[in-house]
Amino acid sequence: MAARERARHWNYADLPGVDLLRAHYIHKTFLRHTHETFVIAAITEGVEVFHHGSGDQYAGPGSLALVNPDTPHTGHAKDPEGWQYGAVYPSADVVAAIAAETTTIRGTPGFAAPVLDDPYTVRLVHQVLRAADEGNALAADTLLRVAVTRLLRLNGGQLRQRQVRGAGAGIAARARAVLEGRMADPPSLERLAADLGTGPFALLRAFKDAYGLPPHTWLTDARVRRARHLLDAGTSPAEAAVAVGFSDQPHLNRHFTRIVGVPPGAYRRERRGGSAGAAAIGARGGAERGGAR
Repeated sequence: MAARERARHWNYADLPGVDLLRAHYIHKTFLRHTHETFVIAAITEGVEVFHHGSGDQYAGPGSLALVNPDTPHTGHAKDPEGWQYGAVYPSADVVAAIAAETTTIRGTPGFAAPVLDDPYTVRLVHQVLRAADEGNALAADTLLRVAVTRLLRLNGGQLRQRQVRGAGAGIAARARAVLEGRMADPPSLERLAADLGTGPFALLRAFKDAYGLPPHTWLTDARVRRARHLLDAGTSPAEAAVAVGFSDQPHLNRHFTRIVGVPPGAYRRERRGGSAGAAAIGARGGAERGGAR
């Protein structure tokens, strides 16, 4: 029987500020997106290719794909067999607290290189996931702290903030504020630029320099983030889709699955204490259609 894509994205109440993932992806392609959290992905089989910074990165068995918060990146398999991995997504506050206690990093901590070959930490990440599955809070918390400390000592440093100077920074920030406030009914690029007193291409350039993504891609990313918060609070996928500006639930399903890695219904069920089974992901990245799940 041919292998199927499967993924489980969940959290554990006794590990606050951390999301968890196990996945086997074959055909899946992650759109260019960002996370509010850190990404620590421990590869066990296959090779993940992800665009990060100015080029493609390759993470194979025994290595970790490491992404800092708000850093645009993609993801797909290098080979037809796909790739398997487990991941933890600690918040910036969680990583900062660990860094302050266990390292000498000054300022905002972050990862220096996007790929690190370290089978020991790969095993630690999977032990965190296993401990969370078993309800072993002491082990999950301890192992997470050991893993993050090790990664920061091997591959950590002060996180450099994206620097955008001059009028472009202000225009980009004002454009972002407009899009956040009008997420369900955004203006066109031309209208947005005119309202801000600039030209469409000048706005496009300033926004991408500031946030690493063009406005329309950033908006899709922001909609999915807001939908996640709504689903965390118990909102149905159909209601969340309308609230954040997607035309319907299938539209949300498509973008949510291609950014988060699982369909919104499966994501919500985990937040409501549902089945611990992994969700099967269709070859085109969607396992759910139609009404609320």
